[in-house]
Amino acid sequence: MTLKLLAVSAALIGFAVTGAVIPGICDEVSRAAPITVAAVTQGTAPDFAGISNWFNSKPLNIADLRGKVVLVDFWTYGCVNCVNTLPHVTDLYAKYKDKGLVVVGVHTPEFPFERSASNVQAALKRHGITYPVAQDNDSATWNAYRNQYWPAQYIIDQNGKIVFQHEGEGRYDEIDRTVARLLNASS
Repeated sequence: MTLKLLAVSAALIGFAVTGAVIPGICDEVSRAAPITVAAVTQGTAPDFAGISNWFNSKPLNIADLRGKVVLVDFWTYGCVNCVNTLPHVTDLYAKYKDKGLVVVGVHTPEFPFERSASNVQAALKRHGITYPVAQDNDSATWNAYRNQYWPAQYIIDQNGKIVFQHEGEGRYDEIDRTVARLLNASS
């Protein structure tokens, strides 16, 4: 009996230390608030704020991009999920850039080494990124969008309204269809 009690105690301590949830015992999952992304509810896309460097472009702002469809892609080169999305973002840019799509990568670092402009520049070259990229070292644009995830994509329509938002990998076909629909282009 003592050995069994010790094993159960160790398991409970392990769950507590790691933050794991024990189904039927802990009810954090049922009490968890649904994830909401405030930028979507704001309607109008926030401007790019606190940008320390612009790559592949002069400084941009949302107001000057009215009339265009804009994909804002939050990423950082040290994030494997972000790197996995880059071929899809660059393909989308190549496919629609001449039809009115503007892609703006917002590089918001997670770790100190990702703050280096030369490291960001090397990542752009390594991944063949030719669209504008804003270096958001102080997370000002990240905070303006109330973003919480790497990667995250926001599609902004020609009127400056956020019409689509996605966190993580995937939904590439849906992103393509949304851009195509906004551009009245066939995908």
